[in-house]
Amino acid sequence: MHPTGRVEKPIGIFDSGLGGLTVARAVQEAFPSEHLVYLGDTARVPYGTRSAETVVKYAIGCAERLLAFDIKLLVVACNTASGVALEALQERLDIPVVGVIQPGAAAGVRATRSGRIGVLATAGTVASGAYERAIHRENPSIEVFAQPAPLFVPLAEEGWVTGEVPRLAATKYLEPLVEVDVDTIVLGCTHYPLLNETIHDVAAELLGHELVVVDSAEATAAALRELRPGSAPRRGAEANLRILVTDLPGQFASSASRFLGKPIDGLDIEAIDL
Repeated sequence: MHPTGRVEKPIGIFDSGLGGLTVARAVQEAFPSEHLVYLGDTARVPYGTRSAETVVKYAIGCAERLLAFDIKLLVVACNTASGVALEALQERLDIPVVGVIQPGAAAGVRATRSGRIGVLATAGTVASGAYERAIHRENPSIEVFAQPAPLFVPLAEEGWVTGEVPRLAATKYLEPLVEVDVDTIVLGCTHYPLLNETIHDVAAELLGHELVVVDSAEATAAALRELRPGSAPRRGAEANLRILVTDLPGQFASSASRFLGKPIDGLDIEAIDL
């Protein structure tokens, strides 16, 4: 609660499933006093196999459900929805709406020295060209090399983020990026931060030198600082996190702690309809 007694409005965050919890985690770490409401649309995961029109419809439904909590801003913590529905949401809502693609792209452009950026993402995000467009909006001269890394999603959800299996997958996906000598890699899926250490270590070994791995979740949290007064995150009082899902709350709970980086004992996960 605000010192005046006024209840602070929360930040709304949605994704098609678990991955967006890495964004919620980054926002909590950057703004530990902020109240969050997270919606995982687990009944319709994944969004990446849907048409653009369907994703826009789903995204609007998630946003409208979160508006019922009187949120002060909305974070689209889904790369697919950020790529195809962000503009529609920004036009429809009278609160700030932030996606995960442009902040990650901008952080990659700031980090690169060679002008050669690799992007690891799902096949759908790679096929959409969303990161190439976002990076070229920041700097048209940057060379972008996008690589699908589909196995990283189930590895993250199963908790296999270190060891031989994820290293083999990382080697497979990183070799094409090493061949073109990128110096920066943008993690273009919200599941991938769980494998950040493995991705960085394998890439550095293959390249023979250090490189920058950009976590789009952290970049998105950093972008929230740029919002206008009244909608920007605050610091001070103790925060809370409310989690809503559209299906399988028990299954969601079993994996959520890995994505949040902390136990979720005592945290209710509420099943809702959209």
